[in-house]
Amino acid sequence: MSTRRRVGIAGAVVGTASAGLAAAALAKRYAVGRIRLRPDLEASEAFGELRGRPAIVKTSDGVELYAEVDGPEDAPLTIVFCHGYTLNLDAWHYQRRHLRDAYRLVFWDQRCHGRSTRTPAEDCTIDRLGADLGEILKTLVPGPCVLVGHSMGGMTVMALADSHPELFGDKIRGVALISTSAGKLAELTLGLPALISKVVHWAATPAVSVLGRRAALIDRGRQAGNDVSFLALRYLGFGDPSNVSPTVVDFAESMIRSTPTDVIADFYPALMSHDKLAALDVLDKVPTEIMVGDKDWLTPPDHSKSINAGLPSARFTEIPGASHLVLLEKPTAVNDSLDQLLKRVQDADAGGGTDGIGGLDDGLSGASAAGDA
Repeated sequence: MSTRRRVGIAGAVVGTASAGLAAAALAKRYAVGRIRLRPDLEASEAFGELRGRPAIVKTSDGVELYAEVDGPEDAPLTIVFCHGYTLNLDAWHYQRRHLRDAYRLVFWDQRCHGRSTRTPAEDCTIDRLGADLGEILKTLVPGPCVLVGHSMGGMTVMALADSHPELFGDKIRGVALISTSAGKLAELTLGLPALISKVVHWAATPAVSVLGRRAALIDRGRQAGNDVSFLALRYLGFGDPSNVSPTVVDFAESMIRSTPTDVIADFYPALMSHDKLAALDVLDKVPTEIMVGDKDWLTPPDHSKSINAGLPSARFTEIPGASHLVLLEKPTAVNDSLDQLLKRVQDADAGGGTDGIGGLDDGLSGASAAGDA
């Protein structure tokens, strides 16, 4: 074959491939454009703009945790919110809006997330997050409280239960675990055949490690945001992509994008090795609410059901049509379950004569008046 012909064929192949990529990019842009043109009921929602009274909690290992205290200071009960992996305290937007008029609320950025300071990879563990939560309670929560944790935040609550069981039933009067797991995340099939899933998990840890070593380069590309990340999160983070607000997807994607790649890499091994099944007995001392979306593939319903099996007194809610970001996707259902938990805390207080939460009836009526998202 002559050199000219080989060059011609190569040029044709490259041209065809380039045309295919260009067509795919155009189709992707067209798809995203059509999504954004649909009616968006959340377009005017003030995501990331609800603010409280800022506070800094310095941990025993020198990390400065950023926190905000919201709601009335004289409320009889404080609710402490622990956000998930790659998110920040603003993830609780709808829950803050629903409860801030009736309860004292504490939101905090987990170490290396949001406005909290960074820490070496060896300190990115679930046990350390549990210790951080303990220091948040000591510094910012003078009275009784309820803990609410989503995803990694739920694991943080379990780690605290494992290390400080004496707090549960005394200072901590109730717990909500949302889209989380007590362990064995490394065994998830991710919807794949078993053999393929094993290969994916086998390759994931070294792949994430490589990403961490190239974090600066990757982050430069991530900061711009793009249609691919929007579409990926829309389909993977939410149960019904056709009904989710593009504004909500953008808000969630902006939180994830603001989490540095090396932080994502540093916490990944901790999530995969997390195992706090033994700590569930501690949570059984207090009213506990377990919530999960029935389409959650990151922490599937079976993981919440396993937690429920270890907490026979817990109330379990499987939310139809929701995936992992259920607190943003189905906020009314999540808020309703939180109201149920607060009612159970009130009933336990009334029945057991526990001091320190008088007046919860007024708080609950105020929460209902605040309105659902």
